[in-house]
Amino acid sequence: MKAAALLLAGSMALAACASDEDSSSGSGSSSGGSASGGDLQIGLAYDTGGRGDKSFNDSAYAGVEAAIKDLGGEVTELTPNADASNRVDLLTQLADDGNNPVIAVGFAFADALAEVAPQYPDTQFAVVDSPVEGTGLDNATGLLFAANEGSFLGGVAAALKSETGHVGFVGGQVSPLIQAFQAGYVAGAQAAKPGITVDVQYISPNGDFSGFSDPAKGKILAQGMFQSGADVVYHAAGGSGQGVFEAAAEAGGRAIGVDSDQYETVGDPKLQAVIMTSVLKRVDNAIETFVTDFSEGSVQGGTDIVNDLKSGGVGLATSGGFIDDSKGQLDDFQKKIVDGEIEVPTTP
Repeated sequence: MKAAALLLAGSMALAACASDEDSSSGSGSSSGGSASGGDLQIGLAYDTGGRGDKSFNDSAYAGVEAAIKDLGGEVTELTPNADASNRVDLLTQLADDGNNPVIAVGFAFADALAEVAPQYPDTQFAVVDSPVEGTGLDNATGLLFAANEGSFLGGVAAALKSETGHVGFVGGQVSPLIQAFQAGYVAGAQAAKPGITVDVQYISPNGDFSGFSDPAKGKILAQGMFQSGADVVYHAAGGSGQGVFEAAAEAGGRAIGVDSDQYETVGDPKLQAVIMTSVLKRVDNAIETFVTDFSEGSVQGGTDIVNDLKSGGVGLATSGGFIDDSKGQLDDFQKKIVDGEIEVPTTP
């Protein structure tokens, strides 16, 4: 059953995998763009792993692709090198080549953006998951998400499905951003089932972005959780989530995806069968809206746009129908968050 539906608010996004290369998204281009002929030249700098991650980066590409389909134009895509040390070079190259706007995918671009944006005052930048307000970057926009709110609902869903009273969380990298996913998930699980056990593990330490592209390590951590009694594991680990899904399938457990509707994007029926839901972060919608606003001349630089439950920027996917029987309780928790009755934590 392939309901591409959203519960509460969010939905999919596509995927990403690429080496450090330049690719245009116009008609007939190898990168799969769906329109050409417009004046827009969009620069897209991916996070670690590039397009093909079936999660975060793919969601960003989907937003650009949707904008190009509607508005025309082209996209140039670049991906960091193996150690992600060339982020400044990527943004510089995109701006030098005349792309405008230039979109940086991921909080790891914060320092690079602060260095590059002032050198190109006539170029409008956007950065996903990093605030720009108060930084003095008047030609940049922060595209932010209340991932803690979506993760709270993921925690509720996990607790309601857990038969062992024991669930897990695998994060890609120890960082404030990913810890917000953890904080919301743990709070939601405990709200739905007080006393539940929540295991928490991270693949890489702060400053090491390899945790978002290491499915083997993700699998090892998830296997440990399943072996210790967890029966649902949620990942916020980008491409490493593939390993979490594999561990769930082998253990007869369940998993929760992230960012995109991973039931729809994982591409393997055996893994699809264990993905009970995904915590959606509508990076695609946020980027599409930003590009549209840019094309209309209505972007206000130096500001942050927060996408939350109330705005439909985050939520849960219902593909597969695995959480349909929990809809009433999930809706109740969502309403309490939107109404301010529940304040979801952002730190563990």
